[in-house]
Amino acid sequence: MSAEKIALVTGANKGVGLATARQLAERGLTVLLGTRDAEKGASAATELAEDGGSVRPVRIDIADAASVREAAALAERDYGRLDVLVNNAGMLIRKPAVEVTAEDMRPEFETNVFGLVRVIHAMLPLPRRSRSARIVNVASDSAMFAKTTEPGSMFARSHESFVYSATKAAVNMLTVKYANAFLDDPELAHIKVNAVTPGYVATDLNNFNGVRATEEGARASVHWATVGDDAETGGFFSDEGPMPW
Repeated sequence: MSAEKIALVTGANKGVGLATARQLAERGLTVLLGTRDAEKGASAATELAEDGGSVRPVRIDIADAASVREAAALAERDYGRLDVLVNNAGMLIRKPAVEVTAEDMRPEFETNVFGLVRVIHAMLPLPRRSRSARIVNVASDSAMFAKTTEPGSMFARSHESFVYSATKAAVNMLTVKYANAFLDDPELAHIKVNAVTPGYVATDLNNFNGVRATEEGARASVHWATVGDDAETGGFFSDEGPMPW
């Protein structure tokens, strides 16, 4: 079994996920670069490996239970544990709030919420075996009630991200519930799980209109993926510190 820490980052072939994988590799972790597209994943992993990182592409579609099970089986077979899990993969479908139907909501919930639970459930035996496991769930500023209830703010008026904001609010609640459940289980109490927001990063989710670079957006994920045993669990953070719910 490797002495190096093993990390899995989902949605890691581009954007904030790729920056997260890069920064974790720079810190000496062996990174499993999770991606739906095997070719893009191989290209991204090669790029990071050329910079000296220990990076391996792993195909994982978090909306597909069989794909998630296969990724968990690979990690189990080749590493025997998982020290870091960064649930970064997500999707956003823009549609005006007043036009959204229940059926319209399903794809984003399937990926952003059910996919996150699917991955944690399948992978949980692996962080159970780590001495200091960390799970990071990537949420969003748009999930914050403090911002979405601020009259006239960008977040109060971002009606086309109606479903996305709801899914990321669910991610925050799931993070708290997982943290509480882990603390009450002696075999899981060593696992720290926190939610983070990357901020308004320029990615394809927002047509590259964001004001932050992907390297900045990855900072909170990397910090909470590598914190010590005295760190908090069940919180919501940016790279500047705690965020209001």
